[in-house]
Amino acid sequence: MYLCFSLYLLFLVLMKKILLFSVLSLSFGNLLAQNLTYWQQHVDYKMDVVMDIKNYQYHGTQDLVYTNNSPDTLKRVFYHLFNNAFQPGSEMDARLQSIKDPDARMVNKIKVDGKDIKESRIKTLKPNEIGYLKISNFKQDGIIADAKTVGTILEVTLAKPILPHSKTTFTLDFDGQIPVQIRRSGRNNSEGVELSMAQWYPKIAEFDFEGWHADPYIAREFHGVWGNFDVNITIGKDYVLGGSGYLQNPNEVGHGYQDSGINVVYPKKTKTLTWHFIAPMVHDFAWAADKNYIHDVVKGPNNVDLHFLYKNNQKIIENWKNVQPLMVQVMDFYNKTVGNYPYKQYSFIQGGDGGMEYAMCTLMLGNGKLEGILGTATHELGHSWFQHVLASNESKHPWMDEGFTSFIEDLALNEIADKKVENPFESSYKAYYNLVTSGKEQPQSTHGDRYDENRPYSIASYYKGSIFLSQLQYLIGKENTMKTLKRYFQEFKFKHPTPNDIKRTAERVSGANLDWYLTDWTETTNTIDYGIKEVKEVDLGYIGKNTVITLERIGRMPMPIDLLVEYTDGTKESFYIPLRMMSFEKENPNSEIKRTVLSDWAWAYPTYTYWLHTEKTIKKITIDPSGLMADVKKENTVDELK
Repeated sequence: MYLCFSLYLLFLVLMKKILLFSVLSLSFGNLLAQNLTYWQQHVDYKMDVVMDIKNYQYHGTQDLVYTNNSPDTLKRVFYHLFNNAFQPGSEMDARLQSIKDPDARMVNKIKVDGKDIKESRIKTLKPNEIGYLKISNFKQDGIIADAKTVGTILEVTLAKPILPHSKTTFTLDFDGQIPVQIRRSGRNNSEGVELSMAQWYPKIAEFDFEGWHADPYIAREFHGVWGNFDVNITIGKDYVLGGSGYLQNPNEVGHGYQDSGINVVYPKKTKTLTWHFIAPMVHDFAWAADKNYIHDVVKGPNNVDLHFLYKNNQKIIENWKNVQPLMVQVMDFYNKTVGNYPYKQYSFIQGGDGGMEYAMCTLMLGNGKLEGILGTATHELGHSWFQHVLASNESKHPWMDEGFTSFIEDLALNEIADKKVENPFESSYKAYYNLVTSGKEQPQSTHGDRYDENRPYSIASYYKGSIFLSQLQYLIGKENTMKTLKRYFQEFKFKHPTPNDIKRTAERVSGANLDWYLTDWTETTNTIDYGIKEVKEVDLGYIGKNTVITLERIGRMPMPIDLLVEYTDGTKESFYIPLRMMSFEKENPNSEIKRTVLSDWAWAYPTYTYWLHTEKTIKKITIDPSGLMADVKKENTVDELK
């Protein structure tokens, strides 16, 4: 008996070990699967640059530790040399000369044979006005590698392949010239800012599951590798700098950065200062400098320092002071709406050319009215969530960062406005309808560089991109949409999310099937067009009076339908027609109005008929009273009967 009992105990112990091994194996297998399904490259930059402001040139050295987290063996790498775009004959210059509606900031208006002609500003640049980046002494782990400049791209054939899950170190010297400011980066712009240093250094291109993204620079958008930047900038001691990262030596440079109560003492013979910045877990580094900057610091939410650097110009000082508390409110709204800003500083810098987002900062116009400065600052700050934390490939999918930023911008501006509006996205819908009417729409899947014209690109990216989210509210409800944003942020921050990721997040939150929505809205130019085809009253004798309502789908893109019926006695009721391919039923968006859920409508059927039994007299029938469904012909969505 004791032998049998001992064998039984041994059996239990063995089974427990087997079970534990199985659990551990499954856990390890799941972790391995997660690691295999997503990976991203990593970089660590160390740069030292010395500015020669007299000639608007600079010399720098760069050490870059590149971590290949991919399953691929890399035999070549690519760098962006953005400055080279600002040369006569560049691709950017050619694009300016060929596109029908060139950016007004990038052209001069001249007369040729009595006709107004728009001439590329790049075309007319003199040798001392162009931009360039010249690379020399390129080495991989101390061994010379073959580096060839092709326009705005540096093609490098490696000295040795980079194996999967290994590191290598690239070193190089670079010499640059700052161009006259034409777009985003440059010197001495129209607002008098001396240096706007965006896209100024050799930046390694991104390699991801799709391969290399070594796009030439044609004044559009960007895609970068996540990593850390350690940057030293030596410049004349009279300059005030602002930009990406955290200043490491505030008490050496002064200019409003030093701790209160500590005096900054410069050596008597010092003509230059070295500004040392560290920017952790970002995918770009930008800065600006001027001898006439005012520098204010305001505490934002979660103890974030909000820096404001702007020209000491009496005409704009009041506006820049007034915008500061408003940006505290905006950041707080973004934190609550999407997720907490993950860094401890953000800088609003007068850069003199529209507005452009960079890591932990923006370069933006500083002149103009408060409303314009507020709008630009609100939009560019929004990019800290949609692009500089959720780093989608904005070259391939500009609608994801521009559109989603426009969405939260409209929400934020409405939130802080004295008078709030019911639909803060109305202007986006109007712009989209104009694009459809123009006949110039291209699918949002079009690469940002390859739109036929600038205006269709802008509307598709900013406005139609924003409608992707506002219309999602119509599809799955406002609460589910806002939950989707928060979950999307938590799951994809510091990564490179794709269009499928926002779609799948919305599906996980709501339970709806949304593949059709992503496909039709972003990969085609299919439009939404539903109409009220017929409303007729039928007297069924003793059964009573019925109203037969027939709806029709005219456009290619399917949608569920919210239908509002208003009666002459002032009462209302609504009807919801689910879309069969969604396999989903939305919550009643207006609990104060009785809603009836009808049978679903499959896309293949062009019409849908409902028999409404009521003794009341119908005054009006409306498809989508919220206005959130982007129906391109509103005139057939309303039928006023009395």
